[in-house]
Amino acid sequence: MGESLRHTWILTTARIRLALRNRAFFFFSFLMPLIFLFGAVFMAGRSATNWVGYILGAVLTLTVMGSFWGLSVQLVTFREQGILRRFRLAPLGAGPLLASSILSNYFLVLPAVVVEIIVCRLAFHMHSWGNLWAMFLLVSFGSAAFSAFGLIVASVTNTMQETQMINNLIWMGFLFLSGATVPLAVFPSWIQRISLFMPATYLATGLEAASTDLASSSEVITDVVALAIGLWMAFEISRQLFRWEPEAKVAGRAKSWVLVAMIPFLLFGAWENVTGNRLQRIRQDYQTISGRMLRQLPPSR
Repeated sequence: MGESLRHTWILTTARIRLALRNRAFFFFSFLMPLIFLFGAVFMAGRSATNWVGYILGAVLTLTVMGSFWGLSVQLVTFREQGILRRFRLAPLGAGPLLASSILSNYFLVLPAVVVEIIVCRLAFHMHSWGNLWAMFLLVSFGSAAFSAFGLIVASVTNTMQETQMINNLIWMGFLFLSGATVPLAVFPSWIQRISLFMPATYLATGLEAASTDLASSSEVITDVVALAIGLWMAFEISRQLFRWEPEAKVAGRAKSWVLVAMIPFLLFGAWENVTGNRLQRIRQDYQTISGRMLRQLPPSR
């Protein structure tokens, strides 16, 4: 165990140093989220101060979910270029290598998250810092979980073209059925119910509630537990399916393991649809923020 942890940490620090030398990393990890943030606040116009906390939650979600796309593409690139073959020459298992991917990505995401929170509070005059502990927990478990989801995709695809195709399909669902880009409360009820089966929903709605200081302890715990179970299952599946060699191909049926990783969220979604009150809470939070905005508008003459 001690040797595995040492290998994991060595790989983590090495991958962080490699990422910091890449100019594209700074653009996609730091500049692009800030561009989204400034653009969303600008479009909010006069009501931006009331919505900036909600916007922050959405931008944090996009920042964290970027782990899914980045790690899946990176791992497939490493395999196609023969880089993973070199790691295999060392006494190193798949577990430490995959864990280092998750950890290095987490440490690289944290500074971007901190910058986004500070910009919203100081530059855009967000009403409060929000629930910082809840945001920290959700960012931590969310980053790890979505990194693990990306590793599954990399483990079940044989080429970069396959990886990008599956990534696009899953990414569209993450973006538009979670509340990360469009508030979930404005969708029809049947779309809201479908969204409860998406892992991104638990991250997006949790961060939006935490950044507006509307999240309760029980809601945060539910979101963290859902993401933690998804992380554990996704990591174990990717570890079992991991391949070092570009010549090693997986059968088409192996792609069904991506769906297996969704089982925890299917169970959470079924429970929320039958007995939960998540959708009611999401609607109430949205109405609360809208009410704040209406109270700030000048009286009509």
